[in-house]
Amino acid sequence: MVIANETATYAVRDDDDDDPELLTHPGGEVVDTWRENYPYHERVRREDYEEQKRLLQIELLKLQKWSQAHLNPRGARVVALEKPTDRERTQWYFQRYIKHFPAAGEMVLFDRSWYNRAGVEQMLVNDGISLTKLWFSVTQTEQRTRFTIRQVDPVRQWKLSPTDLASLDKWDDYTAAKEDMFAWTDTETAPWTVVKSNDNKRARINAMRYVLSKFDYDNKDHEVIGRPDPLIVGRALAD
Repeated sequence: MVIANETATYAVRDDDDDDPELLTHPGGEVVDTWRENYPYHERVRREDYEEQKRLLQIELLKLQKWSQAHLNPRGARVVALEKPTDRERTQWYFQRYIKHFPAAGEMVLFDRSWYNRAGVEQMLVNDGISLTKLWFSVTQTEQRTRFTIRQVDPVRQWKLSPTDLASLDKWDDYTAAKEDMFAWTDTETAPWTVVKSNDNKRARINAMRYVLSKFDYDNKDHEVIGRPDPLIVGRALAD
């Protein structure tokens, strides 16, 4: 395995937009940190990915159509909360989420903003809300490689924030906080599902399979959906 270091003059090979490759130098070796602790030796081929993705997207459209029999089609929205304001810091921690909760017939996707909410999840589920929590996980060296790609590639530099760079030296702290969160919030009522994401394409396919497997919608094609790969998708706190 070739790992990124501080002194190399890197280049980016962008033959695959989903999985750009970091090179040690133009024409040099591929930095293949995605293999670290990963259960597969090869990434999903683009052709296989596109075929599987199309079939699963058809299933997602079936799920959407079925949902719209129960949901307001204009009632689905994404919420990505920013850092709490000074006023929000003085409130009950959960208070700023309440105004975003769905009413009857609505759907809300909390993007990267649903981490330490254990106390209220039981209430949400008891009230009939279907709650799915996905944690897309990458290894430390692969995260560094992805950040380096964003630094090197002008097209991707907008994705790299000062917070991203600051987080590199806090990996152990973030890992400890994540494991503590799992210990408190991975419950039978609202489990955390971890998706190993060193291979982006394989992670997306299996995340779609997992979500589709949760619902019994009309004209569901069980053969297409199959089962989420247990080597990729699993409970945060395995028994």
